[in-house]
Formats: sequence, structure tokens, C-alpha cells
Amino acid sequence: MRIIGGVRPQNFDVGYRPDGLRFAFDSKTLNDTKSVGKNWQNMVNDLATEATTVHSRFPHAIVAFMVIIPYPCFSSTVGSAIIETLERLARRSGVDGPPYMAESIALTIWKPEDGSISPDIPSPASPLRLERFSEQIEAAYVPRYKGLPPHAL
Repeated sequence: MRIIGGVRPQNFDVGYRPDGLRFAFDSKTLNDTKSVGKNWQNMVNDLATEATTVHSRFPHAIVAFMVIIPYPCFSSTVGSAIIETLERLARRSGVDGPPYMAESIALTIWKPEDGSISPDIPSPASPLRLERFSEQIEAAYVPRYKGLPPHAL
């Protein structure tokens, strides 16, 4: 879905806009070791720019990202920097929060040999766990849009 935001037009994987943009989701992948080492900082810049694009024009909108990386490509050296940076970017809790932050980011490290998701990267306590993704979106969405069409009782 193409969203005309405050910075530039941006394509998102999913958008929900019953009366203006309410939700935007985009996924990002880094698929090999060289790509992770070389491109993760560019990906972070893209996430911040995409969030700013949405929030500067639609401050009530929920912005969510999923970053997906194969386990063999995720080194502990670069991995800790990625986790720390994404945790800082995934803290927008209110409409007055910084526009470059997202309401939710999931970092999914998967194992190509069986398709399973790493149980310990990021750590079980991290807000980036896939298991917390939809809960965080709901926690931001409900207070902003509860009672408004199409959710009115």
C-alpha cells in the first residue's frame, strides 16, 4: 500500500485506513551474513524514515515493523547492536511520542534448517519478541480508536 506521508511517498506491506491511515506495517529482511553486516544500519534508517513519514502526517497511526534474519547470518557482534537499536526505536507509546519511533517492532531470527524461530534471540524479556508484537499493536490501537467506526458499539 502506498502512503503519502510527511517526508515522502512510501510503500508498506499492509495499511488500514477506514477514515485516514490508522495502521501501517512493513517487513524487512536481511538474508545473508554480508547483507546483515553491510546493510543493517541502512535498514534502521529506513525504519525511522518510514515511521516519520507516517507519524508526521498521521500522528495517531500505529506503525509496526517486522525484521526477519536467518539465524546463521546473525552474529553476536552485530546482533547486539541491532537488538539495542531496534529496542530504542520500538518505544512510541503515545501520539506525542517521537515520530521516528514505531509502536511495535518484532525481530525474528529463524533457523533455515527447520523454519523454527529462535527462542533466545532476542532474549525472552525483549520487547522485540514476536510473541509480544500483536499485544503491543493492540495496546496502542485500542486507546486511540476504541469507539470510533467501524469499532463503535
